[in-house]
Amino acid sequence: MAEQRVRCLVVDDEAKVRDVMVRVLAGEGFECRQAPSVAEAAALLEAEPFDLAMLDIQMPVTDGTQLLAEMRLRWPETAVVMVTAVSEVRTAVACLAQGALDYVAKPFEIDEMRARIRQALEKRRLLRENREYQLHLEQRVQEQAVRIGELFVLGVHSLVQALEAKDQYTRGHSARVAVYAVGIARELGLDAQTQAEIKLGGELHDIGKIGVREAVLQKPGPLTEDEYLHVMGHPAVGERILAPLLKDHPVVLSVVRSHHERLDGAGLPDHLRGEDISLVARLASVADSFDAITTGRPYMRSHSPEEAVAELRRCVGWQFDAECVEAFARAFPEVATLPIPTPDVAPSFSIG
Repeated sequence: MAEQRVRCLVVDDEAKVRDVMVRVLAGEGFECRQAPSVAEAAALLEAEPFDLAMLDIQMPVTDGTQLLAEMRLRWPETAVVMVTAVSEVRTAVACLAQGALDYVAKPFEIDEMRARIRQALEKRRLLRENREYQLHLEQRVQEQAVRIGELFVLGVHSLVQALEAKDQYTRGHSARVAVYAVGIARELGLDAQTQAEIKLGGELHDIGKIGVREAVLQKPGPLTEDEYLHVMGHPAVGERILAPLLKDHPVVLSVVRSHHERLDGAGLPDHLRGEDISLVARLASVADSFDAITTGRPYMRSHSPEEAVAELRRCVGWQFDAECVEAFARAFPEVATLPIPTPDVAPSFSIG
């Protein structure tokens, strides 16, 4: 494939100067266009891309420095070499700080102009390579961060499963809560991304129980008040575990921290009231409670799905959000026939 020719725009109000520059540039194999004013130059830049612009500083109506500023914003890939009279060299040097890559002074030596142009194009090449390197580096770092996040969540999933494997009564609880919570969210019209985060929040909502003493977690009878408060510390512990990696996913963190809050303010850990509790936490509370009611414990028999829904409705207004309870009832009209879902092997969505 033939090498693409350098496209150059020559901007100068003096026709003779433009002609000299075009001859020199054409001799270097460049493809040139001319413009006698900033307005005409801008029109050409709008219409087609240029690798290089030779830009005179002193021109009528609008000078070259104003076009330089616009080019840095709108056409930053074009290398700019300022063309100036000897008396304006200080201005030309100031243009370097504004993004010009070099300058030539009139009357100019042909060899010097060639050298300045080559130097400007080499600077452009190096700047483009550096930008591409930085872009690819950032992409690689981001990809690595996503992969680390996925591995982290996989590890947390494994911990959740290990916790539940120790207790036959709660085995599969987190997976079921995730399914119920997503069903409620779908019924409420929440978008797909929010549903994905709610699912992950449901799967991880009890991860804070890692910090609960096993003797309390496995206790066969009712808990004492101190033991209950110890267990109920798990939402805050769970959020602390997940926050460093999921700081950009507040939905997940809200589900984990606030799924035991109650509308009347008697919940934990923050005693939030009413709509101060996020919608995602309110629906997670319904999902979590339904599964708890329908799961037997040594000190409490399991209840039928119909009894569980009745209990949820009984507690509407002071513990549960009415809209979330009814959304659950609509989403799972035959919940008694639902199979127990299997926890995901991989995270529900990428962590970025």
